Amino acid sequence: MNSKKPRSCLLVNFSNIITFLFSGSIIVFLVTATTISASYDGNETDHMALLSFKKMITRDPYGVLNSWNTSFHFCDWSGVSCGKRHRRVTALQLISQGLEGSLSPHVGNLTFLRRILLENNSFQGTIPQELGRLSRLRVLVLQLNQFNGVIPTNLSRCSNLEQLFLDTNHLVGSIPKEVSLLLKLSRLALQDNNLTGGIPSSLGNITSMQIISVSSNPLGGSIPDTLGRLKSLRLIKAGDCKLYGTIPRSLYNLSFLTTLYLVTNQLSGTIPPDIGATLPNLVFLQLRENQLGGFLPSSISNCSKLRVLEIRNNSFRGKLSIDFGKLSDIYSINLGNTNLHGRAEAGEMKFIDSLKNCSKLVNFGIFNCKFEGVLPGSIGNLSNQIEYLDVSGNMFSGNIPSEISNLVGLSMLELSRNQFTGKIPSIIGNLQNLQYLSLYQNQLSGSIPDAIGNLSILGTLYLDSNALEGHIPSRLGNCRQLSELFLSDNKLSGNIPKEILQLSSLTITLSLFHNNLSGSVPGDVGDLKMLTNLDLSYNRLSGNIPRSLGGCISLTLLNLKGNLFQGMIPSSLSSLRGLETLDLSYNNLSGNISHFFEQFSFLLYLNLSYNDFEGEVPIVGVFANSSAFSILGNSRLCGGLVELGLPKCKLTKKHNGKKFPLFVIFVLSVSGLISIFSFMYLCYKRKSKDQVPQSSSRNGRFLKISYGQLLKATNGFSEVNLIGKGGFSSVYKGTLDEDDKLVAVKVLHLQNRGADRSFTAECEVWRSIRHRNLLKIITSCSGVDFQGNDFKALVYEFMPNGSLHDWLHTSESYTSRLNLIQRINILINIAYALDYLHNNCIPSIVHGDVKPSNILLDEDMVAHVGDFGLARFLGTDLSLNSSSVIKGTIGYAPPEYGVGNEMTSSGDIYSYGILLLEVMTGKKPTDDRFKEGFSLHKFAYMALPDHVNDIIDVELLNLHHEDYVNARSRLSNAKIIEECVALTVKIGVSCSVDSPSQRMNIKNVVNELQHILDAIQRI
Repeated sequence: MNSKKPRSCLLVNFSNIITFLFSGSIIVFLVTATTISASYDGNETDHMALLSFKKMITRDPYGVLNSWNTSFHFCDWSGVSCGKRHRRVTALQLISQGLEGSLSPHVGNLTFLRRILLENNSFQGTIPQELGRLSRLRVLVLQLNQFNGVIPTNLSRCSNLEQLFLDTNHLVGSIPKEVSLLLKLSRLALQDNNLTGGIPSSLGNITSMQIISVSSNPLGGSIPDTLGRLKSLRLIKAGDCKLYGTIPRSLYNLSFLTTLYLVTNQLSGTIPPDIGATLPNLVFLQLRENQLGGFLPSSISNCSKLRVLEIRNNSFRGKLSIDFGKLSDIYSINLGNTNLHGRAEAGEMKFIDSLKNCSKLVNFGIFNCKFEGVLPGSIGNLSNQIEYLDVSGNMFSGNIPSEISNLVGLSMLELSRNQFTGKIPSIIGNLQNLQYLSLYQNQLSGSIPDAIGNLSILGTLYLDSNALEGHIPSRLGNCRQLSELFLSDNKLSGNIPKEILQLSSLTITLSLFHNNLSGSVPGDVGDLKMLTNLDLSYNRLSGNIPRSLGGCISLTLLNLKGNLFQGMIPSSLSSLRGLETLDLSYNNLSGNISHFFEQFSFLLYLNLSYNDFEGEVPIVGVFANSSAFSILGNSRLCGGLVELGLPKCKLTKKHNGKKFPLFVIFVLSVSGLISIFSFMYLCYKRKSKDQVPQSSSRNGRFLKISYGQLLKATNGFSEVNLIGKGGFSSVYKGTLDEDDKLVAVKVLHLQNRGADRSFTAECEVWRSIRHRNLLKIITSCSGVDFQGNDFKALVYEFMPNGSLHDWLHTSESYTSRLNLIQRINILINIAYALDYLHNNCIPSIVHGDVKPSNILLDEDMVAHVGDFGLARFLGTDLSLNSSSVIKGTIGYAPPEYGVGNEMTSSGDIYSYGILLLEVMTGKKPTDDRFKEGFSLHKFAYMALPDHVNDIIDVELLNLHHEDYVNARSRLSNAKIIEECVALTVKIGVSCSVDSPSQRMNIKNVVNELQHILDAIQRI
């Protein structure tokens, strides 16, 4: 302290001297001197370390570091705490401040630090090894950031560390064995990273350990038996870790254990019969999605503190003998998708009776098991707090117990896929909180009760595949939040009530097919402006197709097949530009085929068969591909594609043989001369050097762009703007001056052999195609650079979410991973694009290089296929490739290309199949494991049909594997998800077989994937 006083006095004296000489600056210089003194009145090492920390922060959106300046002592800076005695920094606490940047290694100089709390920011880079210098550190919290690299082994030197939270980052490598040297450690959280190498057995040496959380890491290996030494352990979470083997018996002896969370692994074996005695403090027992078997111990009844029991998706068998009456605190029971069984008539469902004492129960699921007989009326004695009840997929029979109406707290009631008979109890209308009601695929009869109209917040109603009859109750119109209504495959009759057509909430599906509905479709159908799917097929509806149907502008599917509609197709349907499937077959429609269908760019299938249409069949748009439409059973049609085999259309007579007036002849002659001169001018322009077709325009004219503009747009083709690089080109992000629009500029490496032909091929392709799932080209540039060298570039619309490859394999660049629905949507997008190229283009186009890096994602995660440098038109020789080289990319190119075969559309199907398997498994076809004849295709094939969960990407099911505890509003059905995933993988396998003739048709791929997506979205 004495050494600092003279320094401070010297500064003040100097201030006085300046005051004497420049009296006009008294205030300014006195403040400056005092500030300098205050800044260094303390430990200079800590001060400089904090300034270094601030220097490496690149973004501070809330200005939390604004106080870190010379106006305040560093102990008064936001987020900084100091000891009162030594004025040294003891805590650095900046939680949820939106900070971006790297963590400075100079933090290791804050040797008095006891706590570092930087959670929920955007720190990147590696965790500094220098943190190992902090011998006084007790708490290190870096969770919810974007740190990458490995866990520093030097952290083992922080001998006083008690809490280490590194979860939810992008860390790789293994859990360091040196962590076992932290003998005071009580809490270790490493979940949601990319750690491998198993759970170290040495963790069993940290006897002070209370919490271990390593979930959502591809760790692999088995659970070490040594963890049974941790007598103070209260929580172990190791879900989604690719663990195998059995759960060590020693874990069941940890009497203080409250949470055993081992979901979504490949664990086998049984649960000890005495678990209720050895784990008396258990609160959370979550073992779902494993391979556990044997009987479910009745001693679980003795775990009196149990709140969550989740063992679904295992192989448990036998009768359910747990007495739930002893579990008064339990609020979630999920036993679905197991082999548990019981018959009510044999007294084997007493566990339902025991549930009446579970007053806190919120969720109860025994779906996809083998329970049978009459569902006991005691189901109505469940807690009035229960929100989710799922007994679907069993063999329950008899009437639906009316006692269910007592469960007034229900928001989801799932009774589908059973053998229930009788009528739907009208007192279901008492369940005022119901948002989801599913009774499909039973044997229910009678009419739909009006009382369902009392469910004012009902969002989804499944009554399809029963034997219901009578009229559709108009009171369903009172369900003002209904977005999905499925009444198909019943015996319903009468008119379609206009009240349900006036529900603006119907935005997803209205399905009434396979009934006996009659009469005309009310004009109110036009009020369903946001409806996506409308299926009225196979009824007895008559009259004209209502003109108001053109108001349903969001429709992607419209099916009116198998009715008695007559008259012409109303012109108002021209507004349904988003249609992908339109089926008007098996009606009595007449007149000409409407030409506006030619403009439906999204239309994938049009069925006009078995009507009475006449006249010429168009040949543009959907009519350019004979497999995309059907016109069978219309005997008066003519023209169209040659393969249709229709007669030629007769020429109409002109003015009954009368001569044209002279002025008409004059006009036609002048028009002809103008056309001839225009044609000659265009021919002359085409001969100009390096003339390249443009595929985008502004105000009717193509956007022209020069080398200089592209140079400026990309900041001199700066490395900072480089977003991709390949053999023939580099891609840069840039901004055009015209409208400040972000673009991607693909600059060809013309010095590389084949690059010039790649440019030509790509230009020719882009001239001919346009589709929502193809990358949009803005313009091109062909000329010379400022050094006189040839220069060629293509300018595309910028895709802000990068490539599919990035999302699959470089997740540290992104805040989240792709969930199941996103992946299926992306696969459908790509399939749509390939279907368009193969079947809707004349001539057909083969892409030649379908792979994840050529799939770009826009801001809405819609996929766009790009890079047509290897493309070719079928029936032409326009292609980069020759038969002497392998076409495409290794791993994605089909085997026939390797022996010199020509490129075909089936080759694209093979590449697509490999891409699909990569999307679902997260594994590249060039992975080291795939060698010596073992491929990604065989890897997936061997897992079908029962072991698909063993090979899929660990991130894939996150959306549908949330706990009921943490996400009660998520309606989950694991069995359906598993089936959908297996069906998707099967598609990839079918597309990637060696024989080109046996590969799946791309249209079938689209249809199958759409069915899979529909099934998932219903959950």
